[in-house]
This record gives sequence, C-alpha cells and structure tokens, in this order.
Amino acid sequence: MTPSHDRDDRDPHPHTSRVRLREALANLPSYKPGRSAAGSSSADAGPVFKVSSNENPYPPLPGVLEVVEEASRSMNRYPDMFATGLVDAIARRFDVPAAHVATGTGSVGVLQQVIQACAAEGDEVIYPWRSFEAYPIVVGISGARSVRVPLTVDARHDLEAMRDAITERTRLVLVCSPNNPTGPAVHHDEMVEFLKDVPDDVLVVVDEAYREFVRDARAVDGLALYRRYPNICVLRTFSKAYGLAGLRVGFAFAHDDVADALRKTAVPFGVSGVAQAAAVESLNREAELMQRVESLVKERSRVQEALRAQGWRIPHTEANFIWLELGEETDHFAEKCGEAGLIVRPFGGEGCRISVAEPEANDLLIRIAAEWRG
Repeated sequence: MTPSHDRDDRDPHPHTSRVRLREALANLPSYKPGRSAAGSSSADAGPVFKVSSNENPYPPLPGVLEVVEEASRSMNRYPDMFATGLVDAIARRFDVPAAHVATGTGSVGVLQQVIQACAAEGDEVIYPWRSFEAYPIVVGISGARSVRVPLTVDARHDLEAMRDAITERTRLVLVCSPNNPTGPAVHHDEMVEFLKDVPDDVLVVVDEAYREFVRDARAVDGLALYRRYPNICVLRTFSKAYGLAGLRVGFAFAHDDVADALRKTAVPFGVSGVAQAAAVESLNREAELMQRVESLVKERSRVQEALRAQGWRIPHTEANFIWLELGEETDHFAEKCGEAGLIVRPFGGEGCRISVAEPEANDLLIRIAAEWRG
C-alpha cells in the first residue's frame, strides 16, 4: 500500500514541520547583527551612520578594488580550497610556518572550526561574559557546555576566576583581547601567569580580531604566546582593520596538530577567490591601511576624552569601539541615537557598543551623549 503524503488540512500549523532537530539548538540565542543603515532615516532626514558592527568606515584602497575586479572574472571557477597564496602571504608577513596557518570565513568562522575540532557533548568551554555574542552560539551548536565567567567591575577578563573554572571536562578557554563589546585588552603578563595553571591538553584561543587597533604596550601579544606555548591558538581577521568585512576572511595561528584539525573542519572552498585576492593585496598595502587605522585610533581617543568629560564612566578601550554601560536605559538610548541618525548596537539591560567611525558620526555621538547626560 502506498503511504499517503497528503497534509492533514485540519493541522492548525500547516507550515510547522515535525522534523526532529537536535535538542542542543532549542535554547541557543540567534546571532543579532548590527542594524543596517539601508532604509533608515534620522528625524531631520539627515545622514544615517551605521556604528553598530565595528566596521572600518573607509572603503577598500583603490589597488585592492582593482585586484577584486580582476579576480571576479574567474568566479565561475572554484577557488583554491586551501587558500595557498593567502596562507603563504600570511606566513611571510608574520614569520610563521605556512603549516601553522589556517583560514576560514572570518575569525568567527575559524572559531567554529576550532570548536568543532575540540569540543563535543559533555565537554566544557570557558569564556568571559559579557564577551563576543557568537561564543555561546558556536559552543552550543557543538553540544558542549558554556562556562561563562563574569567580567571584573572595570569590564576586564577575570583570569583568576577563569583559571578556577577549569575542570577535567574543559577542552577550550576563549580569551577575547580587546574584549568585544567592552574594549579592554588582556595584559601579556596576566596571560603568562594564567597559562602556568592551564593543563597542556586544554587549548587556549586568543581572539585578536581587533589587534591592529591596540596601542597599550602591556596588551597581550597572541603571536608571542603561540611561539612559546603549543596549546595556544590565535585568531585574526581581515574584517575590521583591513576593511574586508563583506568578503569574510579570517585566519589562525596554531601548531601542527591543531592547524591540521582546523583545515579538516573548514567549509570546503569557504574563502572565495575574490576574498583571497583582496586579502593578499591588503597585506601588500598594509602600510597604507595602517594609516587609516591610526586615524581611527586618534578618533577613539578624542571620543573617549569627550565622553569622560561629560561624566561618562567608560572602560579603557583598545578596539575600534566604545562601551557605554546603560543598564535598563540601554534600549531607550539606542532609540534616541537612531532618531538622530546613529545606529548603535544595544545589548538589552547592559549597554551599547558604538563603533568609532568617520568624524561626523563621532561628533553626532558626542552630541547625543551630552544631551542624554543633560
């Protein structure tokens, strides 16, 4: 007898499937990207600035655009699956073996490769909180348990508490420096002391997505740690300082066994040929790009000083964003910003993260913040 596939017309939810999904997904939060400026407008119909996603406000350099245009001519072909040219360029730039470099779709893509390689049901992953909102998502997808360690009162990692949280089930420790969304960097001597008590079979991931904006000489140097400790993995990205957020290119430094595992867990052909070409050319033009980064660092200092002069208590940021702790007023402040043409990133009940952008956007933030305080 042929089974019937007709849908019961009495089903009150005809578009709800009965597919059995993994229980681990049931309580996962969805990633919330920063709101787009498209379709938004300020109350006075002036310009709208998107400062919610920590993007570089400057467009790619002309030379990078030319390389992208040329690479796009062959987008009917699959890219180099192992991004050989890009890996070699990264290896030369940072003086590491090419075998120790792994690539992926942004640093969060590489992070997911790390989690897949190390953590499964019953395992534990330790990370600070609040920190990068993708952490609980990628950990939860693996089935591992998140162990969130609260930040200190000055919005920094509590490395002592993170060390105390390590158990025999711990497989990974995530360290975000500078910390997203609060801004402070972990200090190098703190990390060296911390690593003395971390078992050598636990992988410590130093997430340095904003490394190029760091100016604090005390800040952790993930690359130096990787050279010294076999259980260190460092994440970097071309999305922020290099201005390639839309092309999704991230990379990691790790020792042989870990780097090989990251290649095994990577999405095949995940980094497009256009993205690979743009990243290589961005490395070639790094000196020009870093001039833009320096201008953003100067703007960061200007904005911090102006807000503190207004009476705001702001964690010292080494990234390209500012954190305003607003508690229950967070959403109200974000709405006020939006009405004025500034799209910020609210974290309900906690605060707003606001990217350092073009001077006009930063001036607008300073004005809104002053009005709020007033």
